Amino acid sequence: MQKILFIFILFFTFTLNAVTLNIAVATNVSYAIEELKAKFLQTHPDIKINIILGSSGKLTAQISHGAPYGLFMSANMLYPQKLYKQKLAITKPLVYTKGALALFSSSSQDFSLGLQVLKTKEIQKIAIASPKTAPYGKAAFEAIKNANIYKDIRAKLIFAESISQTLSYIRSAADIGFVALSSLYSAKMSRYKKGTHFYEVDTTLYSPIKQGLVLLSYGKSVQEYKLFYEFILSADAKKIFKKYGYLVS
Repeated sequence: MQKILFIFILFFTFTLNAVTLNIAVATNVSYAIEELKAKFLQTHPDIKINIILGSSGKLTAQISHGAPYGLFMSANMLYPQKLYKQKLAITKPLVYTKGALALFSSSSQDFSLGLQVLKTKEIQKIAIASPKTAPYGKAAFEAIKNANIYKDIRAKLIFAESISQTLSYIRSAADIGFVALSSLYSAKMSRYKKGTHFYEVDTTLYSPIKQGLVLLSYGKSVQEYKLFYEFILSADAKKIFKKYGYLVS
């Protein structure tokens, strides 16, 4: 009986001491975040991590309205800078990785044409994340403009809320679309081949997608948020980002 009571007290004490971190993560990182989380928990097994995924714009709006998130991994630097100016972030935004764009189709395409493939009659619907709320959508729109094909394809564009929703659209309602290159490095996408199903968009056609990291004021008194923040900037995290197609310097 005493042994059972001791185990119960030990479990109850551990539960009380466990810290849960609420981390807001841009959807393009959804493919890498579980591996990042697992790597972090190898050295911090007593910390629980709750990941909240969404477009950077929507997550920023939630944070501005008091959402209980202690750390924000954005798809660009603009939103973290906005939060820092509003004093909702307690650290200056730092670049934790750089994203890259890809043009993806679930069926084979002639990607030797580059973005010009979007002008062909076989392509009727092109999925793109909203340039207003999704940094990858903004980058894709910029690439289309710089490739001088916007007028030719604007009637074909269908807009998704986030970059992950764009991927869903391509699988169901669109012939092709712009996605985060990182999404194509997940295990479930391994059957799709570069040059046949996807094409890496020329990085000179869009501004670098610098993804920003900030600690938020909600978590300022919780030391564990800083531990995760430091991990995301570490060499171990960079290796994982690189594995998922991010541009790591």
